[in-house]
Amino acid sequence: MDKITQLTRQREPFLFILSFDLEERFVQPLKELDSDVFFKIGRRRNYPKTPINSSFSLKKHPLPFDAYKYSLDKVLEEIREGNTYLLNLTFKTEIETNLSLKEIFTYARAKYKLYFKNKFICFSPEKFIEIEGNSISTYPMKGTIEASIPNAKEKILANKKEMAEHVMIVDLMRNDLSMVAKDVKVESFRYIDKIKAGEKELLQVSSKIVGKLPSNWRDNLGEILEKLLPAGSITGTPKRSTVSIINKIENYKRGFYTGVFGVFDGESLYSAVMIRFIEKDKDKLHYKSGGGITIDSDAESEYDEVIDKIYLPL
Repeated sequence: MDKITQLTRQREPFLFILSFDLEERFVQPLKELDSDVFFKIGRRRNYPKTPINSSFSLKKHPLPFDAYKYSLDKVLEEIREGNTYLLNLTFKTEIETNLSLKEIFTYARAKYKLYFKNKFICFSPEKFIEIEGNSISTYPMKGTIEASIPNAKEKILANKKEMAEHVMIVDLMRNDLSMVAKDVKVESFRYIDKIKAGEKELLQVSSKIVGKLPSNWRDNLGEILEKLLPAGSITGTPKRSTVSIINKIENYKRGFYTGVFGVFDGESLYSAVMIRFIEKDKDKLHYKSGGGITIDSDAESEYDEVIDKIYLPL
């Protein structure tokens, strides 16, 4: 993380991409950014807007339900033993589409997008942290429901399992932020965003947590990020033991999926969690998706959520 700290000390704008386990890192000044790396973070982008092409196909090849339930049961066993209370269980699904990674990236409608060297793309709805002035904020996202369901907003907010999951993640992220900031508080609890998910619309539940950093945070940004990663919303709680369980139960390497990417513009920092993620492996495409598991999780609904999150927001 030394290069991140070096560039922020110099007030040099840069892009950073960090893998889930921090073993892979890409950090480049924006003025030297490779020509095959494109990003959009809020209103910041390094490529022109392109009209949306709605002609596309997407075919999913999800893992069998029995295979999903086998992993879910392992997580529930760990929960019953007290080793975790909430774990974000993820899988990779082979997909087929008539679009290239570059085309999906170009046409995708999302607040946070990344295209990396024809290796992977993400079109994420989830912020990680923002730092403006000396204020740091994070936006954990937990809870998803189809917008078309009658009274969807009321149902997702009243769901006890979703409420428990969200409370645990907010508590975790508040504690994480307290390691680097003071006066940490939950500014907005369980607000709703609507996102386009292919032919469906989804409601997603988020909260906003804020704190105050010391005025010299730009001299220590690498250290701040290292303390906060991996993001609590895509690991679980308690974080250390839950990450260990994830590494044991998930049958693939997450890589950059569920890592973070962001931009430092010379003064402020903006970043996102790398979810809604497609990776190219030779001539195949894999879509990585998942969801939070608690003691109240139902196998069929959790399985459906993993598949519902496989979409192209075009």
